[in-house]
Amino acid sequence: MDIKKIFEEDYINKEIKVQGWIKNHRKQAHFGFIDMFDGTCFNTLQIVYDDENKNFDEISKLKIGSAIEVKGTLVKSLNPKQEFELKLEEFTLEGSCDDDYPLQAKGRPTREFLREIAYLRPRTNLFQAVFRIRSLAAYAIHNYFNQNNYVYVHTPLITANDGEGAGQVFQVTTLDLDKIAQNKIEKIDYTKDFFGKKVGLAVTGQLEGETYALAYKRIYTFGPTFRAENSNTKTHASEFWMIEPEMAFCDLEGDMDVMEDMLKYIVKYVLDNAKTELEFLNNFVEKGLIEKLERLVNSNFTRIDHKDVITILKEANVNWEFPPEYGQDIAKEHEKYITEYFNGPVFIKNWPKDIKAFYMKLNEDGETVAAVDLEVPGAGELMGGSQREESYDKLYNRMKELNISTNEMDWYLNLRRFGGCKHAGFGMGFERLLIYLTGVDNIRDVIPYPRTPGNCDF
Repeated sequence: MDIKKIFEEDYINKEIKVQGWIKNHRKQAHFGFIDMFDGTCFNTLQIVYDDENKNFDEISKLKIGSAIEVKGTLVKSLNPKQEFELKLEEFTLEGSCDDDYPLQAKGRPTREFLREIAYLRPRTNLFQAVFRIRSLAAYAIHNYFNQNNYVYVHTPLITANDGEGAGQVFQVTTLDLDKIAQNKIEKIDYTKDFFGKKVGLAVTGQLEGETYALAYKRIYTFGPTFRAENSNTKTHASEFWMIEPEMAFCDLEGDMDVMEDMLKYIVKYVLDNAKTELEFLNNFVEKGLIEKLERLVNSNFTRIDHKDVITILKEANVNWEFPPEYGQDIAKEHEKYITEYFNGPVFIKNWPKDIKAFYMKLNEDGETVAAVDLEVPGAGELMGGSQREESYDKLYNRMKELNISTNEMDWYLNLRRFGGCKHAGFGMGFERLLIYLTGVDNIRDVIPYPRTPGNCDF
């Protein structure tokens, strides 16, 4: 039986059988207590035994970390802090645990240490909470889009295009690199490679997603993406998951409507379905976490042009580390200020074209594009999107201006020739959402096995 079921239904005075792992074992001369978890819920089940049990000596020797099966009767607990406990009658040791098991009950291991034993950290309270919320948030994302008639599209992970135009792509090859180095070959003949051309791991599924949006009206992608960016910040990883919806017949205002609606749905779902986990994180990771999430669900999201944000920042009586400038990106300190200024989430829209991607719709002023970033209190940028350029000529000229191959991307341009229409979409890094949902401030701690510069363990 799952421990989760015991907390949901009444099994008092009934005989039950549970399987799980020992989190703590407190032994006395004539009795003992075992805290057991099975991963089906955040709660542990207390198991009690005494020297009247014929296997008392064997039970007393059970070690923390061991996998066991226990049979007994669930009884009301004398401890006011818990409703019930399991009086042990029989047990089976499924798998013992060595004495050097690193998750002993005494002391609280650091997150840095737990990254070194990432294969064991899901057994700790912190990561039991974090990765259950990850699962619930993923379910909520799929649920939201299914309820709103989106088609889930699996875009390729190996691609010949750099969707962002940033060049931070992991190359994929079957060529013998050692042989190339030994022979000091300077120019690689990619026609001899597996795909006959230079390819890499996808940095986005957006461009392929757009092709499906112009057939299904509304689609979304949700899967891993990759960036060969040598960054060691708390919010960057080389492999991460992205949610990327694309909507036909949708402009920038409609794009923001979906961004706000989706985010509120996900946060509300986690609030409703991860109460115990959020209470733990609220107490031990980020004080006020639950209040922050509830406030977002009930917030009105401000919508403001980029140039007006810069004006507000320039007029602020603040000694900026990075002075704000028209036509330039904004820094973390600016994101923090602007969300505090409006006391809630802020959509910053209509950005300077020179700092945004080639596919974004050029506005009538010729200087800005119909792009938007969502800034949220306590986290900064959480989502970014745009109305996509639907004009063939404007997109063609922009690609030429940025030296993006129009021959290799002719299929993308052709969307504008073959029944194109206004369309928009956005991207949200799943791990950045999880940082916001859990209060855990490092991306390495919200993804099971982080891939960062110099680190590809497990």
